[in-house]
Amino acid sequence: MTLVKKIKDKKVNFEFNKEFIKVVTDKISNNDTLFIINSFKEMHPADAADIIEHLSENDRESLIKLSSFKIDPEVFVELNESVQTEIIKFLSSESIVRILKNLESDDAIAILENVEEKNKNSILSALPPKDRFALLEGLSYPEDSAARIMQREFTAIPSNWSVGQTIDYLRENKDLPEQFLEIFIVDENFKPIGTVPSSKVLRTPRETKMSNIMEETIFLVPVDMDKEEVGNSFENYGLNSACVVDKNNKLVGMITSDDILTVLKEEAEEDTLRLAGVGDEEITDGVFTKTKRRFNWLLLNLFTAFLATWCISLFGATIEQMVVLAFLMPIVASMGGNAGMQTLAVTVRSLATNDLTKNNFSQNILKEFNIGVLNGIIFAIISSLIVQLWFQDSQLSLIISISMILTMIIAGLFGILVPVSLKKMNIDPAIASSVFVTTITDVIGFVSFLGVGAYYF
Repeated sequence: MTLVKKIKDKKVNFEFNKEFIKVVTDKISNNDTLFIINSFKEMHPADAADIIEHLSENDRESLIKLSSFKIDPEVFVELNESVQTEIIKFLSSESIVRILKNLESDDAIAILENVEEKNKNSILSALPPKDRFALLEGLSYPEDSAARIMQREFTAIPSNWSVGQTIDYLRENKDLPEQFLEIFIVDENFKPIGTVPSSKVLRTPRETKMSNIMEETIFLVPVDMDKEEVGNSFENYGLNSACVVDKNNKLVGMITSDDILTVLKEEAEEDTLRLAGVGDEEITDGVFTKTKRRFNWLLLNLFTAFLATWCISLFGATIEQMVVLAFLMPIVASMGGNAGMQTLAVTVRSLATNDLTKNNFSQNILKEFNIGVLNGIIFAIISSLIVQLWFQDSQLSLIISISMILTMIIAGLFGILVPVSLKKMNIDPAIASSVFVTTITDVIGFVSFLGVGAYYF
């Protein structure tokens, strides 16, 4: 079995395919286009895309500029978005047009978004009028809307057709999608009224009316619906596909489960990165780009750190009397910060999936309060025992116990209150919540610990 054959059987991973990456790099240097073309043909498009992503930027440029090498549209669409943007700079307008012509409309729109504005018009003008209209219409909608991820290629038939008519139509019409799981049933105004699984069509007698075997449409996606909301609806209703309708409820496209899988994956990654304050950072981004994206968040954290320090300075006299308090301060603040971030992570996820609603909000607040009390008591006992064994001071043990309980309760409450409040103000809770929660728990932790210490000393 050749090395290329082995690659075909498993997902490319840089750690165990360094040898093949080196082979590809050498072939690019030697202008061996034939080897690369044949190798990529034997791989799944996702595997070929992984190889291209693992090349250096210079090698990727050299690959794209090789004579006779034309990147496969299916490979291109599998590439990381930042790599797509990078490669587009090296492609001619004719190459981009070739790629767009061979992709479904939703993938074509995603790629066209990354083309520089000055080149878009020339590319669009080179496309067939039908394709050009579809792309222009898609680009006219907001970036996060359902219209950006919908396919304009779908299968729809009138409700009065028989199964036999439908089968003949599916066999004879060459403009239908290559693959589809469901057939949409529309009325005389082209409004969707139901769906029929393609497998059910094959198992039903020819004379049966399609309207008799259809399942009524339970969920229609407006073109301007947020794609994250669409993803939640797919999950709630267990959908394989859904109709996308315009403002007049006419069928204009469809969204499939594989589109939603990509959306949910992107949203989950985005929330994770935003909670860490790094935005839409890609591994291929340069040093200065990454530094710029992280700067504002770190600057905000610096100011909040000074706020916490100022709170500590208010208890300077207390710390001078009992220096050991300075040793124990980080324990309370750290526990509060971690507890707050745990609640925050769960809350942000619940908001994203619409699991946290007005009906269960009070119940969840009470639950987080009880969790804070329980965790506070548990860790108050543990920390007080350690402090007692360490310093042999019962007052100090009592101080850290009281402070631990207060901090854990506050951390739990603000871990849910902050993201919910930001959501009500139309601010993405994934972006700003963590810095506020961390600041609040630090300040409360320091103030409670030092305040109780000041009371006793």
